[in-house]
Amino acid sequence: MTEAIVRERADATAILAVHWQALAGKLAEYLGAEARARVEHAFRVGAEAHRAQTRKSGEPYITHPLAVAGILADMRLDVDGLCAAILHDTLEDTPLSRAELAAQFGADVAELVDGVTKLDKVQFRDRQEANAESFRKMMLAMARDLRVILIKLADRLHNMRTLDAMSDESRRRIALETLEIYAPIAQRLGMNAIKAELQNHGFAAYHPLRHRVLEERLRQLYGDRREGMARIQRTIGEKLEHEGIPARLVSRVKSPYSIYTKMKAEHKTLAQVLDVYGVRVVVRETMQCYMALGAVHALFKPVDGRFRDFIAMPKANGYQSLHTVLFGPGGTPIEVQIRTEDMDLLAERGIAAHWAYKSEGAAGNNAQSRAREWVAGLVDAQARAHSSIEFVEHVKVDLFPDDVYLFTPKGDILALPRNATALDFAYAVHTHVGDHAVAARVDKKLVPLRTRLASGQSVEIITAASAQPQIGWLEFVVTSKARTAVRHALKQMQHEDAIEIGHRLLDRALEALGSSIEQIPPALLDAYLQEHRLRRVEDLVAEIALGNRMPQQVAHALVRDSSAAEPGAGGRSQEKILVSGAERGVVTFGNCCHPLPGDDIVGYLSAGRGIVVHQAECPNIPEFRKNPDRFVEIAWDREISGDFKVALKVVVDNKPGVLATVAAAIAECQSNIDTVEYQERDLRTAAMLFVIEVKHRKHLAEVLRRLRRAPVVHAVSRYVG
Repeated sequence: MTEAIVRERADATAILAVHWQALAGKLAEYLGAEARARVEHAFRVGAEAHRAQTRKSGEPYITHPLAVAGILADMRLDVDGLCAAILHDTLEDTPLSRAELAAQFGADVAELVDGVTKLDKVQFRDRQEANAESFRKMMLAMARDLRVILIKLADRLHNMRTLDAMSDESRRRIALETLEIYAPIAQRLGMNAIKAELQNHGFAAYHPLRHRVLEERLRQLYGDRREGMARIQRTIGEKLEHEGIPARLVSRVKSPYSIYTKMKAEHKTLAQVLDVYGVRVVVRETMQCYMALGAVHALFKPVDGRFRDFIAMPKANGYQSLHTVLFGPGGTPIEVQIRTEDMDLLAERGIAAHWAYKSEGAAGNNAQSRAREWVAGLVDAQARAHSSIEFVEHVKVDLFPDDVYLFTPKGDILALPRNATALDFAYAVHTHVGDHAVAARVDKKLVPLRTRLASGQSVEIITAASAQPQIGWLEFVVTSKARTAVRHALKQMQHEDAIEIGHRLLDRALEALGSSIEQIPPALLDAYLQEHRLRRVEDLVAEIALGNRMPQQVAHALVRDSSAAEPGAGGRSQEKILVSGAERGVVTFGNCCHPLPGDDIVGYLSAGRGIVVHQAECPNIPEFRKNPDRFVEIAWDREISGDFKVALKVVVDNKPGVLATVAAAIAECQSNIDTVEYQERDLRTAAMLFVIEVKHRKHLAEVLRRLRRAPVVHAVSRYVG
């Protein structure tokens, strides 16, 4: 062995010794000797597993897991969590297996390590899908044990502290992910100290120039104002002492990232945002918070409308504090936060303030119980999401709540994001309530479900057993729970309709071959399903209804090895499939001819869209006849429901105000206008194409009569193009 290698190994050993001693010092503050020995064993195992690996900076790789464990030791994490932190990259980057970890450290440690391990062994289409699926896996593990997310946040925090060693592209990608996902998760879990550091590291890496400018400006500003800030803080302290309220005062300096986001959100200049002094008042008991509030309001005049009581109505992450803004000396705004020591600890550490990991029978702190509620909602959302990428987008929606606080009829408080609607409230109460909601009473006034809600309102949801989610609901719900539930319900209803129509299509195709589904041997049917990777007959017929499989082809495949007659033996079935307009996602209406109830119609199976209904004289029919297998014999049902689009060509005077006149005439007939465009135009007349909604041909006739009576209208006719 050369002298250089010996020296290099000695240096690496010395570096590891320094890092271990730093962690050991923190562990000695709160762990017993036996627990410390377990953590040291994890260090030895991890160091050996990562022995040949280094970080981008050139340091031994094990220094990173040790630093992660150090961050968690500051939170007083338990011994299993610390062992998992030290070993968190072993499954991903070393030959160690989960079984080996479980054998040496127990099942809990192995499960924690597995929870933060990315799915690198699975093949994905791209990095986005891989990251999304790994994130989904981590969130499910977090539902079982909240320590998973603590380890991941500590891992991300140390990576952000050492991001300089990465390439520019990697820095920007990791920084954006941190700002969009991990910092908001830390905030959602009440861990404001970690959130703030993640945000500032992310901001510095993603917008280095903007961060540098703001940081320098802050340094100058607070250097110039240090004396004035100290005087304000001293004045508040003396007032509280005079009132007999023992308190600890802390100056609050805005971070570059918080200033940047406030400038963007409120369209303010740098000077307007910086001209704010912040002070935190920390007292012993909750009642003293309100006493301190009265004292500071007596000292400085409060700014109207800027008081928030997060003690009576905590934020979604359990955060509690009183917020007020005062007019300081010279009119300088002073932001004051007043809270107890326990509230301050929870505000900084959130779920990491006190420990109660397992859901079963563990009370935990307020932040932990709220975190579990949030995670339970995420588990429900991921079960309904159709892809991991969609799930990540749902999580992002929930991570940026500017909460409104609402009251149920029983007086319970629900926190929802800003711009939440009555329908969001319904789904927040229970998915069943949302699915059957028809209207709401807000402060005892009847309102539609799309109504936006404001803090302090009392909301009661009116339901009906027959009510069902509508596709239009997706246009105004804002919470991921509501959006996911609506999509899931619509998908389920579409599947039910697809099964019914698909059965009828397959029955007709089999009947034309002199067979039926009952005559197909079960073994043959099972073999066909297995060959085409379908679980059940219901999945097969749903595929047929959606146009993804042709019923004739399926029928031929099913009868080819059976004793059924040859094609043509049974003759073609004369039974037509009846459509009513109520079919959900399985039957659509052609935009080329806009068929209405009463028109002669034909059906065409379009892949992914199901049966597309066209008028019999639609100009596109000759083109469709090139694929006769896709034609479906259909007719209108006796009972029709819903609104149907129809195109009208209206020739009018070419002068100002004509469009408003025509639109008013259509509205008088209780018809909605979907689109309008000019087709032709000259000096005297203009031809406009309207697409409107009517219920049936009689309703259309009423619209046509009303339009023909308008003095500006020269001619009006139904348009098929």
